[in-house]
Amino acid sequence: MSTNSKTGILLVNLGTPDSPATADVRKYLVEFLNDKRVIDIPALQRKLLVNFIIAPTRAPKSAAQYKEVWTKEGSPLLIYGQKLKDKLQKHLGDNYIVELAMRYQKPSLKVAIDKLTGNGEIEKLIIVPLYPHYASSSTGSTVEKVMELLKAKEIIPHTTIVGPFFNNASYIDAFAKIIQRQNNIADYDHFLFSYHGLPERHIMKGSAQCGMDCNLGDCCNKLTAKNFNCYRAECFETTRLFVKALNLKEGTYSSAFQSRLGLDPWIKPYTDKTIEELAKKGVKKILAFSPAFVADCLETLFEIRIEYNHLFQKHGGTHLHLAESLNDNDEWVKALAEIIAN
Repeated sequence: MSTNSKTGILLVNLGTPDSPATADVRKYLVEFLNDKRVIDIPALQRKLLVNFIIAPTRAPKSAAQYKEVWTKEGSPLLIYGQKLKDKLQKHLGDNYIVELAMRYQKPSLKVAIDKLTGNGEIEKLIIVPLYPHYASSSTGSTVEKVMELLKAKEIIPHTTIVGPFFNNASYIDAFAKIIQRQNNIADYDHFLFSYHGLPERHIMKGSAQCGMDCNLGDCCNKLTAKNFNCYRAECFETTRLFVKALNLKEGTYSSAFQSRLGLDPWIKPYTDKTIEELAKKGVKKILAFSPAFVADCLETLFEIRIEYNHLFQKHGGTHLHLAESLNDNDEWVKALAEIIAN
């Protein structure tokens, strides 16, 4: 690297509406759900389904949910992302330029890449998809879009893409320290690891590409060289690592998947069904974790903290508490710097 050159760091998260207004939420949903890696059906069928059925009917409900979690500063996902970017910039120093982008909506990937590559300062570019686990609809989509934007450049800097970090020791350790600092583990009789769900067909398509014969059953219970990029197997491995880091007892924890959309089967077990079963079995206090998210957002602040807590109490539980995500905690800033360095 030349004396005056710098390394560009591009942090990328999924996205958020510009506001909780129905029109802005609809705009976000149209862009997000029209991604062929998110709803993987023929283009015309997807466009008709998203633009004329899903977005118009879902936008008002989602807008009401966004209003519940929106802050005076704006979208929690965006605010935490901006604070993380600023803290990481300070931590890394002047030889780095850190930018934040969203795969959908603002801040735009194109604007961020143009900014990083447009002044000649950047000799090396490191792309950091802020998704601990690999999924075609998140990591795959982000990488594809970044490559599409970079290939239009006359000069493409040496580019590295940080891969999934679900089993990275720095990520696990930082998350565990934040959880232990903010929660008394002894106060709870069950621990729920709730991951974002995926349609089963996404897992099956990836399995076929890797020459695996996945049955979405016990084959996901052990991480191997062949199923390393299987989202479900990665999530179960994450749970095992957290159980060890938090010293949880066998029989006191569960893994499940949330945020289903549509009628097609999604990966199981489902979080809402798991919560009902736990409440009916006499579990009274649950501490819920969301290791698939590095920042609190609609899926954690509304779906888990509000909806799932209500569901748990409805079926006999006392309280379901959401453990804070990594957000802009100092432990996460340090861990992310180590992930990037390694």
